[in-house]
Amino acid sequence: MPDPAWTVDNALPAQLTDTVEGLDSKKTVGAKMQNGLHFISGLPRSGSTLLAGILRQNPRFHAGMSSPVGPLFNQLLNAMGATHEHALFIEEEQRHDVLRGLFDSYYRKIHTGKLVFDTNRLWCSRMAALATLFPESKVVACVRDPIWVIDSFERLILKNALMVSRMFPGDANATVFTRVDHLTSKVGTVGFAWNALQEAFYGEHARGRLIVVDYEALTREPRATLSHLYELLRLPPFDHDFENVSYEGGGEFDFWLGVPGLHTIAQKVEFIPRRTILPSELVRRFANQCFWRNRDDNPSGVAVLMPQIPRASTQPVPVA
Repeated sequence: MPDPAWTVDNALPAQLTDTVEGLDSKKTVGAKMQNGLHFISGLPRSGSTLLAGILRQNPRFHAGMSSPVGPLFNQLLNAMGATHEHALFIEEEQRHDVLRGLFDSYYRKIHTGKLVFDTNRLWCSRMAALATLFPESKVVACVRDPIWVIDSFERLILKNALMVSRMFPGDANATVFTRVDHLTSKVGTVGFAWNALQEAFYGEHARGRLIVVDYEALTREPRATLSHLYELLRLPPFDHDFENVSYEGGGEFDFWLGVPGLHTIAQKVEFIPRRTILPSELVRRFANQCFWRNRDDNPSGVAVLMPQIPRASTQPVPVA
């Protein structure tokens, strides 16, 4: 198990104790979706696809890359909002049923036999809504030092140097500095996820609901990390094979986005040290921002799964 000094764990609310029983029950999907639904969110390039690839080894689980449920959820929520005149005729109970119905409909065929992990970056920004709709669900937030998140994106862009990615509009793809500025802006892939993660971590719905999984814990100590995650989710243990993990669902999407390999994962789960390719100015800009590692700045006692010895973001790392 991860070192207790780096792992913050609280007792789970009593109402979560029937999560496991929900896997074996024959209750209707529409009535008891919350007994078999959790969410994966957090930062990009931080292990969410890897975690999904590991979890889907368990035949009782469904997990994958970002699903369309998140964007559909936002569209429905906005369509029933005050900016639309028809919202006047929608009662709170109807709004609740419509949003719940989205999950029930999308996962109808899957959820009859499997617990669902739905993945999307936006779930960290919808903690209150998820608590209302699915009071027994958890949000697993995959995180990573922002320097290495940005470094990972830059490596992908350079690896596909003859392609123009849809991730960067106009001149945003000019240099590493313009790419990083766009990625980390409030509407950028990294910036939005970073802000949503902080909202979830410090928000009133974090306690007993949010679980933070550090990338280094997942890749350095996968067995201990998954074991602890199962405990926090109150699920029966499963013997995962960390030497043979696969996920093949993102190739077409990655090519369309202009970033082949975005959702590709290695077969063996391992941590590979390397030097960053980012300029020193960018390294200094994003250094020492791993707020989840600060035990004194965790007001809700969020469960944080960390490796025994987390590596400092600016520590020189030899090429593997």
